[in-house]
Amino acid sequence: MDNNFFDALNALGTENNVAVDVLVEKVKSAMLKAARKAYPDCEENITIEIDPVTKRFEMFLKQTIVDDEPIDDNEINIAAARAIDPNAYVGGTVQKRLNIDKFGRAAALSAKQSIKGDLRDISRTRILEKFEDKEFECITCQVSQVEPGGTATLMYDNTEIYLFRKEQIPGEQLREGQMLKVYVTAIANKQKKPVIKISRVRKELVKRLFEMTVPEIYDGTVEIKAISREAGSRTKIAVWSNDPNVDAVGACIGPKRSRISAIVNELGGEKIDIIPYSEKPEEFIARALAPATVLRVDILTNEEKDRTCSIVVPNHQLSLAIGNRGQNAKLAAKLTGFKIDIKPEFEIVPSEISKELAPAEETDELLEAEQLDKPENISELDKLDAASDEE
Repeated sequence: MDNNFFDALNALGTENNVAVDVLVEKVKSAMLKAARKAYPDCEENITIEIDPVTKRFEMFLKQTIVDDEPIDDNEINIAAARAIDPNAYVGGTVQKRLNIDKFGRAAALSAKQSIKGDLRDISRTRILEKFEDKEFECITCQVSQVEPGGTATLMYDNTEIYLFRKEQIPGEQLREGQMLKVYVTAIANKQKKPVIKISRVRKELVKRLFEMTVPEIYDGTVEIKAISREAGSRTKIAVWSNDPNVDAVGACIGPKRSRISAIVNELGGEKIDIIPYSEKPEEFIARALAPATVLRVDILTNEEKDRTCSIVVPNHQLSLAIGNRGQNAKLAAKLTGFKIDIKPEFEIVPSEISKELAPAEETDELLEAEQLDKPENISELDKLDAASDEE
């Protein structure tokens, strides 16, 4: 066997991340199967020797020496035996070297398929061992390639996994070499070829990031009660402290906003509202609509399958409570589990609706970007209202 075989063996091991000695055993097993097809009556008498160090690959058939005509390949005439070993004698055995090239195309194909099957099993086992305890967890990967269509190839512990465009945060531009945190949503097709499914748009990613960043959440002092998210835009997260001496919101924000800033940066600037959880639905709903001020919450139905409520807000904060394209109200509804009907404090005459709402709608995106809970932003809204009233 020439050196090309061993070069191919080393390349195969590197490509599949399999140790050469393990691969050698698989090759032996595959070649034995092929040899037994070529010599069907000699199954127990065939041996293979493969040594990657000395680059030796040989196959032998042990034959019993007889004085007359051999009845099958398990026997050899004494004259032929002495051509192999001058000391051969009747009743003894000799090791006849087999010519691997004579196995035939069918035997070689069988060996190749067997090796491929073994490699698939090795790969499947290795992937399952590596990722089984990572399912529903957050892992850090490196971007190795970004295709024109947007699909990114990530590397995790020498294993390629794919982040499809629909699972990427809208608007984010990935680059080769970038370190990225992703959430493992599932391990599919475990019985054949495992597929690792990952995402950066799931709300569970935000939860895992908080658990990794905030020690109080990791040790159970602070609990995450609920999360709602529109990836790339805004997340609302409700937290609760099991220790009266620990401020849940403050713990999540961290000293000088260090903790919340780290998570926001990981998510590409996505805004995060941290809401203090309350066991009182009215209070929780009012907080969930932040940064808008809620004047009154009326629970209409509180059954598990049909939770609805009515919210009253100041007229000048109606647009703020609803949010750009209804985002704030939608996230608050997902966070609390209630269908929310938002109403202004005072009824607006239909003909004046456009006058009342237009300034707030036009400045909605600007106010959101500038964090609407700042006093100077509220005063700007008041000015807009006053200008409308004068008209």
